[in-house]
Amino acid sequence: MDSKLYNRTRVKYRIRKKVSGTNQKPRLSVFRSNKEIYCQLIDDVNGVTLASSSSMGLKVDGNKVTVAAEVGKLLASKAKSVGVSTVVFDRGGYLYHGRVKSLADGAREGGLIF
Repeated sequence: MDSKLYNRTRVKYRIRKKVSGTNQKPRLSVFRSNKEIYCQLIDDVNGVTLASSSSMGLKVDGNKVTVAAEVGKLLASKAKSVGVSTVVFDRGGYLYHGRVKSLADGAREGGLIF
């Protein structure tokens, strides 16, 4: 059972044991597919998604890394409107590299504090 998905799932659960979001400091969860990237702010105590953002329907020219940065900035602006300024980052089992890092940097640039 040494597939990429199995290994990523194991890492994902290992991260989720340690990372939990609250209403004041929600969890910024990232999901990356081959074409798109999705992120959401989750309050794990109440089981509620506070804000979400994705690259679906986002009209940005460039490669997937630049699109991910724009998604991070969009999520940061939505978080400000909800009243959230600090988050806990959940990379979802992906390496902190490429699109995931670009999304995190875009969210920081938009004003979120990790």
